[in-house]
Amino acid sequence: MENFKNEVEAVDALRIAYKQLHDEVCKVVIGQEDVVKEVLISIFSKGHCLLVGVPGLAKTLLVNTISQVLGLHYNRIQFTPDLMPSDIVGSEILDDTKKFKFIKGPIFANFILADEINRTPPKTQAALLEAMQENAVTIAGVRYTLDSPFFVLATQNPIEQEGTYPLPEAQLDRFMFNIWVDYPSYKDEITIVKNTTSNKVTTLKQVLTAEQIIEFQNVIKKVPVNDSVYEYAVKLVAKTRKNSEFATEITKKYISWGAGPRASQYLIIGAKTHAVLAGKYSPDIEDVKAVALPILRHRIIRNYKAEAEGMTVEKIIEALY
Repeated sequence: MENFKNEVEAVDALRIAYKQLHDEVCKVVIGQEDVVKEVLISIFSKGHCLLVGVPGLAKTLLVNTISQVLGLHYNRIQFTPDLMPSDIVGSEILDDTKKFKFIKGPIFANFILADEINRTPPKTQAALLEAMQENAVTIAGVRYTLDSPFFVLATQNPIEQEGTYPLPEAQLDRFMFNIWVDYPSYKDEITIVKNTTSNKVTTLKQVLTAEQIIEFQNVIKKVPVNDSVYEYAVKLVAKTRKNSEFATEITKKYISWGAGPRASQYLIIGAKTHAVLAGKYSPDIEDVKAVALPILRHRIIRNYKAEAEGMTVEKIIEALY
């Protein structure tokens, strides 16, 4: 009974910390409350995020602000066509004693902003794969463990295709969330312009430490889940596969490839976090639905018929609920 009481207290503490984090970030990032929420859900779920939006929508500002309020070591990597894998993970050099010495790259931080990730070739994009999956990198046969917590937030411009490289499916699958960043409302844009064209200074306070984040991530793992929620999540993912026994007519008509098992895992862990942040001690089906769109959006490949008929991925996912 004592353990249960402690877990309840931990869940309550996480909910309070999330509210403080959300309020603190939204002091600077105006009009993107849902985006902020999804990024924080991803962090507490030990996931990574891909932010897709046109330039100037505060994607970089969002990452910088979150790193400040979380008190994490933050590095920004600007992805360019000539960026090499060694520019990310590091490289070995000969020191004064004629011995090889490993110089750590910017990947050795808690919070990584991979800015315009699709501007670099797949070879360089692949340098992130091991880091995102295993929190480690291997250089010259030696494995180096990255700092914990470790979180990659990548940005991508959806409208500019010249000089870009599509992200490989294996790379996309490493991202827990694909978050669309939209334009702010008229009212929010007025606030943004007022704040950024005056001498107003916003002071941010650190809400959590790295150790507390790891503690809360472990709390999420312990949240119980009803079998019916597991079944719903797995069945929802199975519906995206046209050869599955659960495939719907929409699936067979519009989808070429569906989501893999990692999507089912992320649906459950994301639902757990969403439930806890909403003040619940166990997720239900509504929590799965709440995180399904950003989790499935980049894991479903439409066929030509879907594109020709204007059937978006979002419409397909909503039809599968």
